[in-house]
Amino acid sequence: MKSFTYQRVNSAVEAAKVAFSVAGSKFIAGGTNLLDLMKLQIEVPTHLIDISKAGLNKIEQTADGGLRIGALVTNTDLAAHDLVRRDYELLARALLAGASGQLRNKATTSGNLLQRTRCPYFYDTNQLCNKRVPGSGCAAIAGFSRQLAIVGSSDHCIATHPSDMAVAMMALDATIETENAKGEQRKIPIADFYQLPGNTPHLETVLQKGEIITSVSLPRPAGGKQIYQKIRDRASYAFAIISVGAIIYPNGTGKIAVGGVAAKPWRIGKAEALLPDGAKQVTERLLAEARPTQDNEYKITLVERTIASVIQQARR
Repeated sequence: MKSFTYQRVNSAVEAAKVAFSVAGSKFIAGGTNLLDLMKLQIEVPTHLIDISKAGLNKIEQTADGGLRIGALVTNTDLAAHDLVRRDYELLARALLAGASGQLRNKATTSGNLLQRTRCPYFYDTNQLCNKRVPGSGCAAIAGFSRQLAIVGSSDHCIATHPSDMAVAMMALDATIETENAKGEQRKIPIADFYQLPGNTPHLETVLQKGEIITSVSLPRPAGGKQIYQKIRDRASYAFAIISVGAIIYPNGTGKIAVGGVAAKPWRIGKAEALLPDGAKQVTERLLAEARPTQDNEYKITLVERTIASVIQQARR
């Protein structure tokens, strides 16, 4: 691990000011992803900004009946919260499907949303990776791509986003709330938060220099049957090959987001409109622009079967 300086801050705007003014800065809270990347020298920040005392660890109801989740709320506390378990079961299920209990005790809401891809070529510094070294190339495209993206990818990157929580947040129409060094605040719909790789796969979100996530807000409870189903190679502590987060209403309509297929949770409104018609129709529209490799074309069938399972569970 390379040397770095460290600073603890007491507010979001203080953190944003430091990040904006000090080159090579990174925010750290739980550190469950960043520290691993630093040990591998994939991330080499020169200055760490500790935001753990910034007061962003509250869960509060909003005036319109929704929920505001502080950026530093741990995954464990969020999954166990009474309002989340009662009104946003999809989110609780997704959180409990992720990582291990020990990691959930440290991992934060904003850190979960911002975690980097688990593409093996990103983690291997001997391999070419445009996310790690922009412009260097993508070894994954001609390599072993069984777990990588089938849609929304480009000739520069086929990595997937690893977060279970983000899939649930996408189906729940979450809004990411941020603050910058000037104290200016933004509210970014999660559908607009993540960027597809294009020719700049290292630019993963729309966050600007120094901008920090302060909270995530959820609209008032959506009702319906909420289901999160995750397909993985082993029963625990594994990232999704495919995951589906869904809200299904009694009339068969609903909302659905898919993980493990793209650089962000994948959701297409026109596909959701086909939910009453069945999983095949939804999948065909959802993955209409899929460009699978020979290694991962099985994911198309797996998405259809997982959506079919979710629809069947909703009818019980």
